[in-house]
Amino acid sequence: MKLVTFGAAGEMDHVGILVDADEGVVDCTAALPGEPALGSMQALMASGEYGLKLARDLADSHHGAVPLADLRLRPPVPVPAQIRDCLCFEEHLVNAFTIAREIAIQRAEDPDVMRREIEERSLFAMPEVWYRQPIYYKGNRFSCSGHGDDVPWPAYASLVDFELEFGAWIGRPGKDIAREDTPAHIFGYSIFNDFSARDTQIVEMPGQVGPAKSKDFDGANAIGPCIVTADAIDPYDLTMVARGCGEELSRGSSATMHWRFEDVVAHVSASETLHPGEFIGSGTVGKGCGLELGRFLEPGDVVELEIEGIGVLCNRVVKE
Repeated sequence: MKLVTFGAAGEMDHVGILVDADEGVVDCTAALPGEPALGSMQALMASGEYGLKLARDLADSHHGAVPLADLRLRPPVPVPAQIRDCLCFEEHLVNAFTIAREIAIQRAEDPDVMRREIEERSLFAMPEVWYRQPIYYKGNRFSCSGHGDDVPWPAYASLVDFELEFGAWIGRPGKDIAREDTPAHIFGYSIFNDFSARDTQIVEMPGQVGPAKSKDFDGANAIGPCIVTADAIDPYDLTMVARGCGEELSRGSSATMHWRFEDVVAHVSASETLHPGEFIGSGTVGKGCGLELGRFLEPGDVVELEIEGIGVLCNRVVKE
């Protein structure tokens, strides 16, 4: 089942289900007005099997389906309870560190000094801890955008990039979750475009506290177009494609994940309670960003991320 959140400016968001080959939407919130489990996507997640059964019954009836083209999709959870973005693909990290190191040297006032500093401090090197445990950073949950939204170009950046990712939504709360029990806590999956200001990232990452303003700007966390429920998809056998202005830029597979969501959920939940509506990004698939391809975005570019079984997430970057 594919679930969406939709609404117009100034109106309450509704929960819907994609039907008719993803061209129609059943408005669950309108079909059962006053039903708490269908009042928002986060409420649906928290309601567990009860809410999912209500949604499935409505999908089977095609109650009041409307054309998707007439609706404005929102992020599946407009303000997620939490955003964690992981680094699950080894190829991306190896490529990104290598290229970022060369960019830092080229942009330095004294390239030779920068090269020596990088070598002495082991900057932009593959961290050994990555092979021992999943690593992640926390994103700004208030800066999400949905399918079809424009993403504002951050005024302080000159190198803006896309990142081809997907992510898992937590549906059931839990703490100290054993790896074998994690599937019961995953509600479903969405596409994730982790827009990044690369020149800013190269400056701030040597501070060794993770990305900050390179990721934290309005609309930077593009998530959508829907949530595919966990029972409807194998997350580790998905073709992942990025296109820029209609041209295919890269192609990868979720099968190449080193750390799987089961590993991540078990690690994150150690002595920490996870809540419905939290989003965990996979990190970028190998060659899934402009940094790896030597091709950054330009103002006005349209980025399409397609992941098999989920759909297409499309956004345009614009300079205000």
